[in-house]
Amino acid sequence: MDPLSTALIILAAILVVLASGIWIYVGLILVATFSLMVLGDMPIDRIMNIYGSIVLRSSGSWELAAIPLFVWLGELILKTDISIRIFRGLGPFVRMLPGGLIHSNVFGCTIFSAICGSSAATTATVGKITITELGKKNYRRSLVLGSLAGSGSLGLLIPPSIVMIVYGVLAEVPIDRLFAAGVLPGLFIAGVFSAYVGISCLVSGDREKPAPGKTLPPQTEPDVPDGYGFFDSLRDLAPIIVIITLVLGSIYTGIATPSEAAGIGMLCVLALTVVTRTLTWEVFHSSLMSTLHTSIMIFTVVIAASLISTALGYLHIPSDLANFIVDADISPGQFILLTSIFFIFLGMILDGVSIIVMTLPILFSIVQNLGIDPIWFGIYLVIMVEVGQITPPVGFNLMIIHAIDGVPISRMALYALPFCFLMCASVAVFYFAPNIVLYLPNILFN
Repeated sequence: MDPLSTALIILAAILVVLASGIWIYVGLILVATFSLMVLGDMPIDRIMNIYGSIVLRSSGSWELAAIPLFVWLGELILKTDISIRIFRGLGPFVRMLPGGLIHSNVFGCTIFSAICGSSAATTATVGKITITELGKKNYRRSLVLGSLAGSGSLGLLIPPSIVMIVYGVLAEVPIDRLFAAGVLPGLFIAGVFSAYVGISCLVSGDREKPAPGKTLPPQTEPDVPDGYGFFDSLRDLAPIIVIITLVLGSIYTGIATPSEAAGIGMLCVLALTVVTRTLTWEVFHSSLMSTLHTSIMIFTVVIAASLISTALGYLHIPSDLANFIVDADISPGQFILLTSIFFIFLGMILDGVSIIVMTLPILFSIVQNLGIDPIWFGIYLVIMVEVGQITPPVGFNLMIIHAIDGVPISRMALYALPFCFLMCASVAVFYFAPNIVLYLPNILFN
């Protein structure tokens, strides 16, 4: 059987088990076992011995220690008033732009992304504030919700990113270089989103205005005191800016590894919640339990991905498929175009971590054979996962906004569609101008 047919059989098996509704990690383990037993003709006792060594090696990865710390950091921000302070601090700055407070979605999500590394936490945190507040100003609902869905996905791209950590561990790519590579593309896409919001508002005349028969409330942001100005906003934003600088600065200067930097950020946020007197036992306990559930889910999927990656390696599928692609004379551009369509399809039915762990064992050897930089490919893959966050029916950002606002998923998908196109257009820009992705890692780590 040729490598392409074998790979398609395994991919179809993965889709079938995932469609059955069983847990993702269980499905991946079943497919790995099936592949080794049926396609590799390997006895079960040898398979179990292989699995034992892989589980010990994968679960002992130091890089994975950063995940629960970043998740906990985001949970604390979500459950305290830190998020309100950030939104309040952004108000005086975004009012100067066309579109006014709608830019709070873009800038707020950008700041949160640089703290917690989770798209879901970013969308939920910002959405719980901005949807209500912007609704009071009678902004165009489609632009408010669409910009939130698109900007919330930046939690996967702007470091520290949990998805980048997963990619780095599986592809054995330095995570600090991945983090550095995500900065400029993340800011670029945020700028594109902000420009789209501004231009859209200029064309449509959309601006802050009262509902018919009503006047604007005297307070324009949550808990805004009288005389609140730029210096007050800087005071609200300063602690978060300091935390971001400490976390990312410690990584890029080589003072700390990503896992150690996650610990620094976690301690800073804990100290901030204590100083602001927002850390109660209920907040501490609920944030810790949420972190435990999320981290266990990610760890089990990563371990299962290591098992299926090993199974594919024993069957020589990645190397054979890579040689098959090279012999077919497919250019890097054609490969990126085809995989983009494939990832958009997968994004409709799978979450980001599942997409990466399912496809990377097969695609990474092809990437290396085509001469595509693994750092660049990691950023590209994360952006395509971001697109999946806002495509139905399994678009997690769409589901989060639906849970907050009650807007139907189908309508929410239409609101987010322009931002899908903007992200895909940004991928094209990064392909023809790869230095946008590679400039910072080359400067900082060479």
